[in-house]
Amino acid sequence: MSPPAARRPTRGTPPTPSTGRGRPAVAWGRSHNRTVSAEENRTNGVPATPAGPQPEPLRFFGTTWVDHSRGYAVRRLGVAVGSLAAAAAACFVLRFAYQGLQIAAVGGFVSLLVVVMFAVCSALAFGHTWSSFSTRPDPDRQSSLRGLLSIGFVGSLLAYFFRSLTEAPGEKLHRAEYEQARQEYDRRITRRSGNPARKRRRHDA
Repeated sequence: MSPPAARRPTRGTPPTPSTGRGRPAVAWGRSHNRTVSAEENRTNGVPATPAGPQPEPLRFFGTTWVDHSRGYAVRRLGVAVGSLAAAAAACFVLRFAYQGLQIAAVGGFVSLLVVVMFAVCSALAFGHTWSSFSTRPDPDRQSSLRGLLSIGFVGSLLAYFFRSLTEAPGEKLHRAEYEQARQEYDRRITRRSGNPARKRRRHDA
């Protein structure tokens, strides 16, 4: 018995290659891969992160403070309105607490002492939070003042409100640190690559 004759392809249609196991291979002319750049190929199609130091994200702002994009102004407005509303609500609650002390008839001295305590804690919390926008706070001092900052949280909220009127809270500190890190990085790169103008003069000589 003679083997069956091979099926001849139809005119105008290229032959379908076979994998050797009776199954046709991928049809001709089809491609499922797109061209990617060298940088994307290194990161599996994701654009590579620029070299050098990266900006540190800010609370509620992320990295929008770098170029004031991606809703930076809206975020500032939201932080200002939110912090002011939270401070007003906190004062409203504290007023009810003060009225509770008067109803309990604890005495004028105790009521005055509570008011002074909240006022002093709020003032210290405002000063500490305001200074943290321009200088890095000491971690040990930060942990020791945690209780005081919790009592005077109204001062911290007001510090966020007033700072948001001019910039993102902490933007000045982060920008100074980021620019300094970029300058140091550029100096290191220049030191490693050398001065191109000097190399060009040596080559011409």
